[in-house]
Amino acid sequence: MKRFARLADLRFLLSAAVVVTIVLVAILAPHIVPYEPNDQDLLNILMPPVFAGGSPEHLLGTDSLGRDTLSRLIYGARTAMTVAIFASTGAMLVGSFLANIAGYFGGRIDWAISRMVEIWLSFPPVVLSMLLIVGLGIGTDKVILAIILVDWTRFCRVLRTEVLVARRQDYVSFALLAGFSNSRVILKEVLPGIFPMLVTLFSLQMGISIVVEAILSFVSMGVPSDVPAWGQMIADARIDIYSAPWGVALPILTIFVAVLSFNVLGDSLNRVLDPRSKIAHSS
Repeated sequence: MKRFARLADLRFLLSAAVVVTIVLVAILAPHIVPYEPNDQDLLNILMPPVFAGGSPEHLLGTDSLGRDTLSRLIYGARTAMTVAIFASTGAMLVGSFLANIAGYFGGRIDWAISRMVEIWLSFPPVVLSMLLIVGLGIGTDKVILAIILVDWTRFCRVLRTEVLVARRQDYVSFALLAGFSNSRVILKEVLPGIFPMLVTLFSLQMGISIVVEAILSFVSMGVPSDVPAWGQMIADARIDIYSAPWGVALPILTIFVAVLSFNVLGDSLNRVLDPRSKIAHSS
């Protein structure tokens, strides 16, 4: 069991280190990029990375317009993190609010919110995001709003069950008998009980938001064309995939590492914060 505990700690440390690194790279992007991400060097197009025989001037090579791949990956992290943080926060706030209302009060309120979630979930999330982008227009803020409008249901559906369990606990009944208001009971008694699941869902939603932003950027329905994004890099490089496969491989690898890190971090945080998870893994 100690071996599994050390392995879990190692997963947490590695995933947290990668997530912190991505966030720091996104914040410090203007100060650490070797070139401006949209600067073109038409004399040095499709240069390979330095590990494939390229020049040290462009460590990860250049694209078909001579733009530095490393600089665009760094600024792509800035775009991805901006979308992921704001979209995940918005979806969490909307979904958790409705989940607390539905699970705590029950009855017709719970029925109405549950039916609304079921109707919303009947649409494929990516297709629904694209439809919303068509109506809202292209832009980083529009992508964030589209993800919020689609993914709040994930928080609401899962957290509603957690609220129902917390609502039946004795300490909630004692708080009501003591004369606490409903809002105080939700904030002081129910919310701490669902906090571990809330943190886990938020971390998972960060990874989902990165993927959705990449898909929308890939089909030119995400951020503007002058804003570097990982999905946009894949779309630009797919034409030269046979002569310069690194142009597609590098952003895909970056997306994979980022999403995997957020997923592993969410699972690790759930093990740390949720007492039920601790008991399950110790037994």
